[in-house]
Amino acid sequence: MKTLSPFLFGLMCLVACAEQEQEQVPVIDPDWTQDNSSDMNQVFAAEEEDEIDLFVERHQDWKVVETGTGLRHFIYFKSENHDTARVGDIATVDFEITLLDGSVCYSSAENGPESFMVEHADIESGLHEAMQLLCTGDKAKFILPSRMAHGLIGDEEKIPPLTTVVYDIQVLKIERP
Repeated sequence: MKTLSPFLFGLMCLVACAEQEQEQVPVIDPDWTQDNSSDMNQVFAAEEEDEIDLFVERHQDWKVVETGTGLRHFIYFKSENHDTARVGDIATVDFEITLLDGSVCYSSAENGPESFMVEHADIESGLHEAMQLLCTGDKAKFILPSRMAHGLIGDEEKIPPLTTVVYDIQVLKIERP
C-alpha cells in the first residue's frame, strides 16, 4: 500500500479547508426584494404573536389587556393615586426584565431604581407607552414584543435579537418637571 507524502497530505488538507471556508460564506440572493423582506417580517411577527399568546395562556391568573399597538399589560396593584404619568414626566421605577422563558435579564435589585423621562429617554418604546398607563404606587407586568423592545439586534448584552421581553414594574414616583 502506498502512502502519501507529507507534502501531498498537507496540500490536500489546505484545499479541503479552503473549500470548507468557502461554503460558510453567505450567498446573497440578487433576486431578493423588499417584498421578500416584508413577507419574512410578517411571518416572524405572526410567530412572535403566537409565542406571546402561549405565554399569556400559561399565565391565566394575569388579567392581560392588549393595546392597539400590541403592548400587553396586567396591572396587579392599583394605588389610590389616579394621576397617570404623562409625556415629559420623570418616572422612577423598580423593575425586573425577563424573557418569556422566565430568564431574568436585568433587575433594579442589582443596581437600584431607574429614572427616566417619559417619551424623551432612550429606552424601549413599549416602556414609554406602558408608563402612561400607570400612577405612582402601581405595580404591573408588561409584555413587549421585540418591535417595542430591543428589535432586530437585541441589546447586545443579555437580550437576544428579535426577543419579546416581560417587564415587572413598580412605579416609585412620578415627578413633573
